[in-house]
Amino acid sequence: MAKSRDWTEILVRRGVVGPDQLKEASSRGGSTVEESLIKLGYADMDDIMKAKAEQHGLQYVELREVEIPASVVELVSEAMARENIVMPLAMEGGAIRVIMHDPLDFDTIDKLRFVLNREVEVALAPKEAIVEAINKYYGSSTSETESVDSMIQEFTDTAIDFAEDAGTGGKSSSTMTLEEGDAPVIKLVHLIIQEAVASRASDIHIEPFADRVRIRYRIDGVLMERDNAPRRLLGAIISRIKIMGFIDIAEKRRPQDGRIKILVAGKDIDLRVSIIPTTYGQSVVMRILDRDNIKVGLRDLGFGEDDWNRFKGLIKRPNGILLVTGPTGSGKTTTLYAALNELNRPDVKIITAEDPVEYYLPGVNQCEVKAKIGMTFARIIRAMLRQNPNILLVGEIRDLETAETAIQASLTGHLVFSTLHTNDAPSAITRLVDIGIQPFLVASSVLAIMAQRLVRKVCPKCKVRYEPPAHILNGLGLRPEIAKKANFMRGKGCANCNKKGFRGRMGIYELMIMTPQVREMAFKGESTQNIRRVARKQGMRTLFEDGVVKAIRGMTTIDEVLRITQREMLVDVLPGVKA
Repeated sequence: MAKSRDWTEILVRRGVVGPDQLKEASSRGGSTVEESLIKLGYADMDDIMKAKAEQHGLQYVELREVEIPASVVELVSEAMARENIVMPLAMEGGAIRVIMHDPLDFDTIDKLRFVLNREVEVALAPKEAIVEAINKYYGSSTSETESVDSMIQEFTDTAIDFAEDAGTGGKSSSTMTLEEGDAPVIKLVHLIIQEAVASRASDIHIEPFADRVRIRYRIDGVLMERDNAPRRLLGAIISRIKIMGFIDIAEKRRPQDGRIKILVAGKDIDLRVSIIPTTYGQSVVMRILDRDNIKVGLRDLGFGEDDWNRFKGLIKRPNGILLVTGPTGSGKTTTLYAALNELNRPDVKIITAEDPVEYYLPGVNQCEVKAKIGMTFARIIRAMLRQNPNILLVGEIRDLETAETAIQASLTGHLVFSTLHTNDAPSAITRLVDIGIQPFLVASSVLAIMAQRLVRKVCPKCKVRYEPPAHILNGLGLRPEIAKKANFMRGKGCANCNKKGFRGRMGIYELMIMTPQVREMAFKGESTQNIRRVARKQGMRTLFEDGVVKAIRGMTTIDEVLRITQREMLVDVLPGVKA
C-alpha cells in the first residue's frame, strides 16, 4: 500500500491533482485509484507513469519522440515483445534497457534476463505507447508488414486482378479476423478499419469519384482525408464490406444497411454500415461502435458542477420525461447510456426502444425498431408498459404517435428518457407542440430538456497559454476582470494529437429545468424566445455560455466553441465564473 501512496503523493506534490481530487478518486468503488483518476480527467496515463518512474527511480520514455535503431529492435523477438508488452530501447555496455509499463513486474524482468542472457535495465512508458511502438517496429498486430499506404501504392503501381478478392476466404465466424493467405483486398479493408480504430476515428467514409476512391476518417468530429485509392478498387472494396456485413452484393440501386463484428487489436469492434448509390458508384460510411465508449460515467461527460448536480437529481426522479436534444453525432446516446449505467441496479427494470440498438448494455432489456413488421417506437412502448418497467428509454421522438405514447408512459408513473432533434433546449417545447402534443401535456410531463454539443479538447501534451485578440474578447462581451483571470489554452500540435492541437471531445450543455414559471409559459404556448429569456434568468446556462466557460478554464478554445455554437453576447452573463 505504501507504494501506491508514494506515486499519488508525487502527483499531488507536482500539482497534477489536488488532495480533494485524489480523495474523490480513492473513494470511487469498482476501479483502482489509477483508473479513477483517468476516468475523472484529473490525470492522464503519462502523468501517472512519470510519477511511478520518479517513485521507483526509473527513466520515463516518450516513445513517440525517440527513434530506436534496428540493431536494438532485433535483440528482442517480436513474440517476446508482444507477449510481455516490452520494447527494447538501447544497449548500454553489456546491459539492455527495455521499456515496460509495470515497474513491479519482476517475473517478466527475470524472464528477459534468462532469455537474453544479459543484464536488464527498466524504463517506463504507458502500455498503449508500448503497443504502438511494437506495431511500428515489428509490423502490425496482424503479422502483416503492409500498411494502408503501402497496399494502395502497390495497387496503383500494378494491375492486380480483384475479381475474386472479395470472398470470405472460407471463414464463417461471426467475428472477422485477418489471417495469413487472405486476398489483398481483404487485407486492405481490414487494415483501413484497424488504422481508423487506432486513430480514434468514429466513422470511415469510402466515397467514389470519377477517377479515384476517397477514404476519409472522422476524428474528434472532423473529417480527415486519408487516402485516394485507384478507381478500379471500388467494386472489390464494396463487395468485401458487404460480405462482412451480410449485405446483398447483387443489389446496387437501393440504399443498404448492415452490421460488422470484427476483432481489432484484441478488442471486439462493431461497425454499423450504410451504403447509398451515388453518381459514380456506391458510397459507404461505417460508424465505429467501440463498447468502451459507453462505459463512461456521468461525471466524465464534461458537465459543469451545477449542471451535474441538477442532472443527477433529475434522473433519480420516479416519473416524468427527460429530453436530450441536438443534431446527429452530438453525443445524445452516450449521455443517455451514462444515465442508464448510473441507474442500472438489480432492483430496477429498464427497457429501451432503439433504432437501431447501437451498444448492448448488460442488465438492460433492449428492443430494436423494425418498421417493416410493424415494430414501431409507439408499438414497442405500449408493449413495454405491460412489462412493468421502472425506466424507459425511447431512442427518438419522431412523430405524434411516439410522442403521445412516451408522454402517457411518463404520466403513468414511469421515468422516460428520449431524444429530439432541435437546436436548443427551449425550442423542444415548441417542437413537441408542432408535432401535435397538447401544451398542457407538455407542461405536466416534461421534467427537463437538455441540449448538447461536442467540442474538441485541447491536447494535454502540447497545450500552451495564450491571449485571444482583444477584438474577439470584446466581441464575446467578456467583462475585463474575467478576461484578465481567464486561463485560455491552445495546442501547438504534437505526436499525441497528430499535429492538430486537439485530442478527444467533451460535452457542452444547456440544461433547462421545467420550473413552475416555465411550465406555465409552455401551457400558454409562449414563444421560444420568451421561454429562453425566463429560463436564463432562472439559472440556465446556454450552450455558447457553457462552451465559453470551458474555454476560459483552458479545456477547449474560443474558436472551437464558435465553430460549434451560435455567437451570443455575454454582457452581464457568467457572473459565477471563476477562472
